[in-house]
Amino acid sequence: MNEKIKEYSSLIEENLYRYFKGSIPEYKTLFESMEYSVKNGGKRVRPLLTLLFYNACGKDDVLKAMPMAEAVEYIHTYSLIHDDLPCMDNDDYRRGKPSNHKVYGEAVALLAGDGLLTAAFERISTWSMAGLYDAEIAIKAINELSIHAGARGMIGGQIIDIGNENNPDADFNTLQLMDSLKTGCLISVACALGCIAAGASDDLVDAAKTFGNKLGLAFQIKDDILDVTSSLEKLGKMTGSDEENNKSTYVTLLGVEKCEELVKELTDEALKALDVFPNNEAIKDYANYLQNREY
Repeated sequence: MNEKIKEYSSLIEENLYRYFKGSIPEYKTLFESMEYSVKNGGKRVRPLLTLLFYNACGKDDVLKAMPMAEAVEYIHTYSLIHDDLPCMDNDDYRRGKPSNHKVYGEAVALLAGDGLLTAAFERISTWSMAGLYDAEIAIKAINELSIHAGARGMIGGQIIDIGNENNPDADFNTLQLMDSLKTGCLISVACALGCIAAGASDDLVDAAKTFGNKLGLAFQIKDDILDVTSSLEKLGKMTGSDEENNKSTYVTLLGVEKCEELVKELTDEALKALDVFPNNEAIKDYANYLQNREY
């Protein structure tokens, strides 16, 4: 893998957990629950893309973009905690370990997700007040993150997903809308945040969003493929859950072979959006890695 990707991945792991230190005993369990899910691995796709796009805008001091990378990963983690709850997908495992609510109970898991959601905006605003970047950049980042993670974005996609349960007749357009919101929005804003942190032009921010939208959809289709072709050991969660929930997926609609073609097509379209970034090799390498992943 590209050396820059390895370097940034290490930096993310070094900085991601500092928020959870120093909690008082009265709510220590809450912070332990929050940290449990953040520490539970994952590919760190979103924060890595934030740092990669910051660098692609000509900036080398990527630690200045770290609060935004942390913010998007906290929101992603909160969404997974809530997704696993019995009232949602009712999953007992996440990345090979018991889901948050299986360890801490449903009430604490719910509050841990709420805590991570609000921590995301705390990180961006706190570091702006400390002078890491000016208020205009912070406001723009918070606005974009709010839109993409909220009811018009990720949460909107989640409600469509709930409606898709026990609906084997959902069509391709419904799935595409759902996944462009549920998965694509957070990946798209992760890319945009890197550009915003760098003070890049609106044209570059828009190009980053286009890349993220295409890559996000490819990512979700790949997940659907892995749900039927992978295993618990590789994927870190139960496979076949879509079939068990009687959901329409890209695989049920198109078949595995056609889905693989679609992943490649979308990844190629995402890569074209990178032409406006002169320093884009690491992002290209990462997009190709995601296309060919096995988990």
